[in-house]
Amino acid sequence: MSNMHTVKSPYDGSELGQVPIADAQTIERALTTATRLHADKSGWLPLHRRVEILERIATLLSERQEQLAIQAAREGGKPLIDSRAEAARAVDGVKICIEVIRGDQGHVIAMGGTAASQGRRAFTQREPRGVVVAVSAFNHPLNLIVHQVATAIAAGCPVLVKPAKDTALSCQAFVGIAHEAGLPSEWCQFVLPADNELTETMVTDERVAFFTFIGSAKVGWMLRSKLAPGTRCALEHGGVAPLFIAADANLEAALPAVAKGGFYHAGQVCVSVQRVFAESSIAEQFAHDLAARAQQLKVGDPAAEDTEVGPLIRAAEVERVHEWVSEAVDGGAQLLCGGEALDHQCYAPTVLLNPPTDVRVSTQEVFGPVVCVYAYDDLEAAIASANALPYAFQAAVFTSSLHTAEQVFSGVDAAAIMVNDHTAFRVDGMPFAGLKQSGHGIGGMPYSIEDMQVEKLMVWNTTVKPA
Repeated sequence: MSNMHTVKSPYDGSELGQVPIADAQTIERALTTATRLHADKSGWLPLHRRVEILERIATLLSERQEQLAIQAAREGGKPLIDSRAEAARAVDGVKICIEVIRGDQGHVIAMGGTAASQGRRAFTQREPRGVVVAVSAFNHPLNLIVHQVATAIAAGCPVLVKPAKDTALSCQAFVGIAHEAGLPSEWCQFVLPADNELTETMVTDERVAFFTFIGSAKVGWMLRSKLAPGTRCALEHGGVAPLFIAADANLEAALPAVAKGGFYHAGQVCVSVQRVFAESSIAEQFAHDLAARAQQLKVGDPAAEDTEVGPLIRAAEVERVHEWVSEAVDGGAQLLCGGEALDHQCYAPTVLLNPPTDVRVSTQEVFGPVVCVYAYDDLEAAIASANALPYAFQAAVFTSSLHTAEQVFSGVDAAAIMVNDHTAFRVDGMPFAGLKQSGHGIGGMPYSIEDMQVEKLMVWNTTVKPA
């Protein structure tokens, strides 16, 4: 290790801890070790041992939930109330991994349906695909690691994990827990390259069998274009999530849901509510009511019990979000609340009414506490507007009409549609997939484990008798 990286609080800049930075030699050793482990099939971790290790990981995570939540809140800026929910989800995510590998080890393939297949028996079994390299994001510093690393452990793959530099402590803690739970240290290696070039070298190495990436579309698609032949991958980027509110919606339910989905973790969520298409008869009142609710939110120290909105991860992000909001206001949007930077890298929860459709808050992922409300007269036209962008992830609709719900479900480009809930709803076993430029492949525990394994087929000709 060439040196150390200091992790600091995005809220007050205080130093929280240090993690080792990997140089080229360290990365080469890590890849060599992981490749050797996978090549030695006699040394693969058997199913029962992987189950035992994951059960122990779940126990340790459960016992340390509070300290892990506090650590995640301090380094990532997500309020403690939400970081506690993340820590609880991490426990459940590991349990889902156990359920998956215990219950799905292969399939029987039908034979005998044709004369040529008569007398054959066929079945599949799952084997680890090979070395996994996981590159993660800052916004869910514990649970994303569970999604990328616990699944690799479950699949039986050696894994190298690179966290976001801003939130490396939560990743380091999880890797330590995995080792403490009985996973040999070389099967899960914490690797934080010194620079982006070294990260690219690690990801694009021909020995990598599977690459899992959570982060910006620009970086993810670039790395995918440079992967070695044979390397599979899954990419999870962001969206500009649309949410529709019909005139017959239960607004008492919609308001708190939209506020939560839009301002949760200061909007730094890949499926955060960003574009609200509200029927014209209710749009203006809904926007003002949302603004009133946004102004009530407690913004501040993410480690405080009563904080609801914390800081953005870096000062440059505060400047960028403000620039985008100012552009929309200059273009004619009504600023109903917020629109200003606060102390400690925080940005005031912001509601914009009818911003132009061509400004950045309408066309790109803002990744900040900004919700845009657009009035519509025709639902089909609103759906067409929602679909006009090259991003598609999760969407939502509030309505009391089955017909309207079906119209949105059928018409909106999205991998998932939430009915009478916000766009950021997720449980860890469900499919989670960015479409268009928002991602590649399907996330969620069962789907990631399947990606990291090979379903190997045996066909047995039972008509051949012993010699």
